[in-house]
Amino acid sequence: MLYFLLSFHSFSQLKGKEGKEVNEDFEVKGFHLDLRVQVMTPEALKDFAKQMADFGLNTLVMEWEATYPFQEHLTIANQFSYSRAEIDDFISYCDRLGIQVVPLQQSLGHVEYILRNPRYSILKEDRQDISQLCPMKIAESKVLFQSLFKDLAETHNSDYIHIGGDETYLLGHCELCSARVEEVGKSQLFVDHMKMIADLVIENGKIPLMWADIILKYPEAAAELPKETVFVDWNYGWKTNHFGDISKLQDLGFTFWGAPSIRSHPDNWYMTNWSTHFNNQRDFIPYARASQYEGMIMTSWSTSGLYGFTWDVGYDVADMVQIRNTYPMSGFRILIASYADALANPEEYDPEEFIMDYATERFGLNEKESMELFQFLMFKRELISNAKPEKSKNVSEVKENFRQVSDALLKLKPSQHADEFDHFKLMAKLRMLYLDYKEVDELYNSSAFKQELVSSLTKQLTSILDQSTVLSKEFAALNSGFLYDSEIKELNGQRELPIKVLYNRLAKLK
Repeated sequence: MLYFLLSFHSFSQLKGKEGKEVNEDFEVKGFHLDLRVQVMTPEALKDFAKQMADFGLNTLVMEWEATYPFQEHLTIANQFSYSRAEIDDFISYCDRLGIQVVPLQQSLGHVEYILRNPRYSILKEDRQDISQLCPMKIAESKVLFQSLFKDLAETHNSDYIHIGGDETYLLGHCELCSARVEEVGKSQLFVDHMKMIADLVIENGKIPLMWADIILKYPEAAAELPKETVFVDWNYGWKTNHFGDISKLQDLGFTFWGAPSIRSHPDNWYMTNWSTHFNNQRDFIPYARASQYEGMIMTSWSTSGLYGFTWDVGYDVADMVQIRNTYPMSGFRILIASYADALANPEEYDPEEFIMDYATERFGLNEKESMELFQFLMFKRELISNAKPEKSKNVSEVKENFRQVSDALLKLKPSQHADEFDHFKLMAKLRMLYLDYKEVDELYNSSAFKQELVSSLTKQLTSILDQSTVLSKEFAALNSGFLYDSEIKELNGQRELPIKVLYNRLAKLK
């Protein structure tokens, strides 16, 4: 099988089980780039787009967030924002590759990056949880989004604009919204706002895309949304109809796309659930075909979208930092190639066969070495929460279990594309370093922690910090040119912060 230049059939229909029509291929074969954090350089964006085109994909959904420089709302732009020229150049480059660039503009939830600015404070649903706009302030929101969508429509020539709409957990929260929910219910509250948003997109000659979770949970008023609206069903490995009955919305005439993921909760710097993501592709893509979804967009979340805040007087935001980081997109080419293969060969795709073939063709590994890579990827990582492992009796046991696959991986020497393989090795070393730190943290937070342990634990943390410095340099070298240098420094600092905090507390007790 070829994983690097895949060809795809044109859209057509086949008969599936029980005589139902299923899609032989999706009209939209896309990838979603999350630029909320881990902002890629303009050169890296182009390289990524070229890679997508080589894989046979035709759509990039760009969650620009605060990296997009809105002309009338430049206040939104952050320190990693692109210039207008860089945006235009990237979209033109994608046009030449045959890739449409679809902007994703959150319009109800996940808008911390807008509401952190006093200019937009009037729109807040809550003054401390600034994740969501108040959907009762339709007139004020309309003024903002008229401008944002007009700007996006002028720079993006795709057929679509994604309007977000997911995880709006504060529905009915404020006094105005609570009263409205009592009167008409959460579905109507949600739909009234999102209908206004969708209509603005349509006025700009675009088709609105919307995450499907909330409308599936509260479907009562769904028929009032414009029939042009396309719902994107995100499913990251759970049962079908996880959020609600999709067929009922299809019966209303709405189109659906699917969205699996290669990075999602609870993935973080030190743990990627590789098996979940490979199996997600194996299971969800054939389901989406059988359910007559017309598009597929692979998501890859750099963060959970939850933030910690430094507040100024009056709950003005001085700064905000993401609660969870994942390893950058630079380390996940194998999952992107897997996605392309699962799209091309839905009935034949098998994760183990794919990984074994990829290890041979991409890295030049023999069968034994390929199996060691497979075992490393599919090994079940264990979360450490509240200084305790999920299942193992202690962190030392977690370390020893992980060492069984990490030591073998670190000994492998690929004959080609060693730079890509080095990301796997760095992930393994970062996890082991993390477990070393959590081993100290576990003892520190136990009843066994006494004064006589302070000196030895401080020495252990000194060694861990020394090793962290080495790994920070490796991370910088591997991601130079992919991320901005200042962001690499910031990410390394965030990763080391809890270790340094514990070290300083112990050092004070010596």
